[in-house]
Amino acid sequence: MWSANVAQGKELSISGISATNLAKEFGTPAFIMDEADFRARAKAWDEALKNSFGASAGTVYYAAKAFICTEVARWVKDIGIGIDVCTGGELAVALAGGINPTMIQLHGNNKSVSEIEKAIKAGVETIVIDSLIEIERVALAAKKIGKVQRVLLRLTPGIEAHTHESIATAHEDVKFGFSIASGMAWKSIEAVRNHESLELRGFHAHIGSQILDTSSFEISAQRLIALLAKYRDAFNSQLPELDLGGGYGIHYLPGDEELSPVVAMAALASAVKANCILHNLDLPRVSIEPGRAIVGPTMFTLYEVGTIKDVTLESGDNRRYISIDGGMSDNIRPALYEAEYTAVLANRASNAELISSRLVGKHCETGDILIRDIALASDIAVGDLLATPATGAYGRSMASNYNHVPRPPVIAVNDGKARVIVRRETEADLLGLDI
Repeated sequence: MWSANVAQGKELSISGISATNLAKEFGTPAFIMDEADFRARAKAWDEALKNSFGASAGTVYYAAKAFICTEVARWVKDIGIGIDVCTGGELAVALAGGINPTMIQLHGNNKSVSEIEKAIKAGVETIVIDSLIEIERVALAAKKIGKVQRVLLRLTPGIEAHTHESIATAHEDVKFGFSIASGMAWKSIEAVRNHESLELRGFHAHIGSQILDTSSFEISAQRLIALLAKYRDAFNSQLPELDLGGGYGIHYLPGDEELSPVVAMAALASAVKANCILHNLDLPRVSIEPGRAIVGPTMFTLYEVGTIKDVTLESGDNRRYISIDGGMSDNIRPALYEAEYTAVLANRASNAELISSRLVGKHCETGDILIRDIALASDIAVGDLLATPATGAYGRSMASNYNHVPRPPVIAVNDGKARVIVRRETEADLLGLDI
């Protein structure tokens, strides 16, 4: 959960740099990112995929939607894995970071014509197609410039993954992909085969996010491989690729579990191999798309306490409201998904008794609550620093300027040194778009 050092009785530090010094140099709120941890986690997923699938291992595509900037794109390039992007903006950042287009995969349920054309002209290896309309768009764009574009079809295998409704993506009633059960998946296959400018390479499925067991991934593999077999029988050739997406969960709270790369890939490989044997298929090239599992635990958010207020509840109990200088503009997940986080006093140790507290933001919303109920030291005071772990995924990437609050910076820490990789926004930035 922590890449930082939160040893009992000591101030929080990361790579030998204290929270106090980080706040003094870079201000708060700020996202603090452990570069070494990011690299290690990305390599761990890459190694687990290769060790489990051997010659049939495909590509680990880092899911850019979790968090991307040009510096992180450079790390992805250095590590040697691929990247999955879902908009023209994410594609632009990946290219600016120097990632080879042959290591880029383009996703999205409503890619514009300009985004598709930009991707094909750049030489993006694979486009994941999400609708019948998009088949025509990609085919026409590829034909215009005389290319044959490799594509995957995103399928919905009809799985109710054990996660929040807003981040479950593989049951039938969602905006993503082609349903296998309804026959739309087969209709999309036939539509792609009608275009000489498209090369169908295989299937893709992403069943959701923050999934902590392997059974859903195994069922997804089973259903996609059954469709591979149906394709082989119908057209006397086997599609060579299978992308089984991401969604591997991390732990946010003390006691939470985390789905490790070794366990996840071993289970996935076992399911893929068993189903290929069942259908007498060659092993396809299998790719995955971890995002949260790579970047989530590598980052924490550092806040400063601004106000403290004690409230007496109808029950007669007391609750302490601790307001920090960020909130739902830098972490929308608690309001959006009811996501749960923890926090620690970061600038000093405290032996004071713990008191029921609610950590809230500075925004003009009653729902601007980062942590609904947490036991924090009763002597926390204005000016203290609090740190929330595991904010690397969907913190900065979903950040907003609500109430015209500038978005925080991202500070990369490595080998005892800290540097800005995404600068703090200013009021001038906010005004810069106004005409």
